[in-house]
Amino acid sequence: MVKKNPKVFVAMSGGVDSSVAAALLKRDGFSVVGVYMKCWIATDPLYQGCTSVDDERSARLAAAHLKIPFYTWNFIKEYKKRVVEYMLEGYGKGITPNPDIMCNKEIKFGLFFDKAMKLGADFIATGHYARLERGKLLQAKDKNKDQSYFLSFIKPEVLSRTLFPIGNYTKPEVREMARKLGLPNAERKDSQGICFIGKVDFNEFLKQHIISDPGEIVDTVGTVLGKHDGLALYTIGQRKGIGLSGGPYYVVRKDFEKNRLIVSKNEKDLQANELLLSNVNWFEKPESFPMENIQARIRYRQPTSKASVVPVEGEKGLYRLVFSEPQRAVTAGQFVVLYKGEELLGGGVIG
Repeated sequence: MVKKNPKVFVAMSGGVDSSVAAALLKRDGFSVVGVYMKCWIATDPLYQGCTSVDDERSARLAAAHLKIPFYTWNFIKEYKKRVVEYMLEGYGKGITPNPDIMCNKEIKFGLFFDKAMKLGADFIATGHYARLERGKLLQAKDKNKDQSYFLSFIKPEVLSRTLFPIGNYTKPEVREMARKLGLPNAERKDSQGICFIGKVDFNEFLKQHIISDPGEIVDTVGTVLGKHDGLALYTIGQRKGIGLSGGPYYVVRKDFEKNRLIVSKNEKDLQANELLLSNVNWFEKPESFPMENIQARIRYRQPTSKASVVPVEGEKGLYRLVFSEPQRAVTAGQFVVLYKGEELLGGGVIG
């Protein structure tokens, strides 16, 4: 028997997407509660890009317009420990982590989900562009806004209690609904930058938290070309900000043992045919290997590429992902997401 007026806690960020998600659920007969998650302190002088005060106010005004209860939950301490420290630890090791994926795993579909369930929620909902059908997580209708990549590490068990109300709409359709509903944030620009922090000078962010260890910049045959400011401040594929004349040069590798940044003028040196995948989060673990003819995405907004997955013999939980076409700037610490058609199969960390 379907419960009448099931209770849903909606994560309201202050943006138009989550506000429309709340409106759609109220229209469909849900008992809707809006929640803003406070995860950063806007008054911190280092993070002048933090928009939490404006975000919370925008979310509160949208909830008031919709005549739904609204609460603010403070996750500042947990966010710093589970997301910011994870990010800084990764950059400190010279790899490139993804804080937005970890934010979804640990905060939105971790702490927020758990607290909502304890308070009697039947479901949680967010403004993510993604779809759920028959228990499977799918790409959104709007492929330009699809956010399934960022959902690749959430626990599969939360899907049965999760709703993505805007996944079947395009962004322009969501904007138009917001206007028709008279939402006060209908024209608010999309947020940018780090999840819950906002747009910051990222190199400055890293310099404030990571001890820099300058070293040599060399080409692929070992010729010293200059000095770097610390391996953590560079990413694979980077072209600007290296500080070398006579370029362009591309960052192609990091030699942690010798503390060397390896660059090349030849963009082909960035190409890779395969990678190692660890810490895989399967939404439905494959019954057999190799997995053939799947699609893999190595970074957000990058087109998927045909690939196959095979376990590495003798290494539990480690997989080899082989592409049908070479991929540019495969980066350790980033996430690969695997699809079969529109269905999200899982995701893992590039080794």
